[in-house]
Amino acid sequence: MSEMNVHRISLIAMLVSLSVATNYALIGVPNVKMMDFIVFIGGFCLGPLAGALIGIFTWAVYGTLNPFGFIPQIWLATMFSEAIYGLIGGLLGKNLVSNNFDNQRLRLSIFLGVTGFILTLFYDLITNVVYALTFSLPIIVTVALGAPFTILHELSNATIFAVGSFPIIKAVGKIMKR
Repeated sequence: MSEMNVHRISLIAMLVSLSVATNYALIGVPNVKMMDFIVFIGGFCLGPLAGALIGIFTWAVYGTLNPFGFIPQIWLATMFSEAIYGLIGGLLGKNLVSNNFDNQRLRLSIFLGVTGFILTLFYDLITNVVYALTFSLPIIVTVALGAPFTILHELSNATIFAVGSFPIIKAVGKIMKR
């Protein structure tokens, strides 16, 4: 195994660990998490496949050891949905990597904040629909009752993505150059 592969695998493992650890650290704060952001940044910096794997492995660990219980259908939905953060992060990273972000911080922050909002909307819709189907509940009722949590999740992710992306992308970029 080459040194570059070991370095990449180590970064993936580190980001999965960080993602799981921050989710446990914030367990008492409903729908405000760093997990989605960490998975997205992992994809942005390491590519779409690595980003998707970070999302899958994060939920493979956290979902299995979830203090709220283990429900296979929801676990699979969250693994799939979390992988989308990493996949989209990776696709955006491939397209934006050649840009010099120093002159476009505000524009990039707004763009990534909106991206975080939209990705979270899809994540919440997918997981709410799977929840409704799993427990034979009306989808519209499940989505409506989950709306306050969905809105909090979307707004917190939009803020985290907008504020945190630029400095973290720069930091991970420096680590990758070593």
